[in-house]
Amino acid sequence: MKPPSNPITPAGMAALKARYDQLFGTDRPEIVEIIHWAAGNGDRSENGDYLYGRKKLREIDRELGHLSRRMKAARVINPADQPDKSRAFFGATVTLADENDVQQTVTLVGDDEQDASAKRIGWSSPLARALKGAEVGDVRTVRLPGGSKEWEVIAIDYPIPA
Repeated sequence: MKPPSNPITPAGMAALKARYDQLFGTDRPEIVEIIHWAAGNGDRSENGDYLYGRKKLREIDRELGHLSRRMKAARVINPADQPDKSRAFFGATVTLADENDVQQTVTLVGDDEQDASAKRIGWSSPLARALKGAEVGDVRTVRLPGGSKEWEVIAIDYPIPA
């Protein structure tokens, strides 16, 4: 069975690479140096710098592995290249109105770059799944843990190609 693809915007992939480069090129060598220095201080069983350094190194290596797997599985999609800009697909910025006519604007992005405070919702979230393929004027029902909610699509925008 083919593993599910992980769509990501070019900016999202750049952010993942920047985090990987920061960890691998700066943070990890600093911790390795601290561990090397602390190991030379004698008894390692009660050496806080050594023990903390080893723990921090394991955390960094675990995050590097996670980032590496996510970047390997990622499929970069430029939303500006979307041929059908009349429907909501990956990378679209969608303006919605609920039953009380309260509007909100969300951008459909990859799961690795979602940020609720910036109104960037992950591609596999319930709202994004409900909006896939929607056109202006469509009413979509979103099934949430607290019950269903209906949203009407008011506008769909995509970035302008560079």
